Amino acid sequence: MTIFLAGAGGAIGRRLVPLLRAAGHQVFGTTRDPAKAEALRRLGAEPVVVDVFDARALSDAVAAARPDIVIHQLTDLPPGLDPARMAEAGPRNARIRSEGTRNLVAAAREAGVRRLIAQSIAWVYAPGTPPYAEDHPLDRSPDNPRRVSIDGVVALETQVLHTPPLEGIVLRYGQFYGPGTGADAPPAPGSVHVDAAARAALLAVDRGRPGLFNVAEPGGPALVEKAVRELGWDPAFRLPERPLGHTLGAAV
Repeated sequence: MTIFLAGAGGAIGRRLVPLLRAAGHQVFGTTRDPAKAEALRRLGAEPVVVDVFDARALSDAVAAARPDIVIHQLTDLPPGLDPARMAEAGPRNARIRSEGTRNLVAAAREAGVRRLIAQSIAWVYAPGTPPYAEDHPLDRSPDNPRRVSIDGVVALETQVLHTPPLEGIVLRYGQFYGPGTGADAPPAPGSVHVDAAARAALLAVDRGRPGLFNVAEPGGPALVEKAVRELGWDPAFRLPERPLGHTLGAAV
């Protein structure tokens, strides 16, 4: 299949491109930075330099790729969720989740895309008795200091899951660790290694029914049985030490 991967230059995208290519998919990968295009090409993706906030350019790019599937891995967050930088990063990231997602969903629908898979987060559930299944409400209390971020999450999930005829799948990830994240070890219970997170996105290409999936390591606030059962996901998955993209990048 042909995959349009928005955010291919990010921490998940860089691990996901080799997995998609190894599975036989053609990958068009986006970046805002022209300087990153060659690195994406070496991984095996056809680079697409486009800004998600430029709705017309994004629509043209998706239409030109003619993808079967769109994967949304766009974020604008500091490595390791650095608290010193989160105050300014939060609103920027919320804009990607709301306006950026709106543009990407519209482009996918116009291009006749069958399925859209999007990144969300699994650590914003309302207080209760964990672990929380996907149908547990999010914490939208007015005094929540993360309300801006959560509103962005709600905007993303609503658009992805409720834009027919798109089959929307939302992967609610735990906090990331591993290469490119700024964290070598789990920063909190229920985190997720970037390799396992990327693997979940690959599995969602042709598995699972539309809906929400918690994607995190057991023992944290999110219940992950649904992803394990329906996607065949394994939180212990890791890419081989010799990255798949090393070989693929030399071949494309």
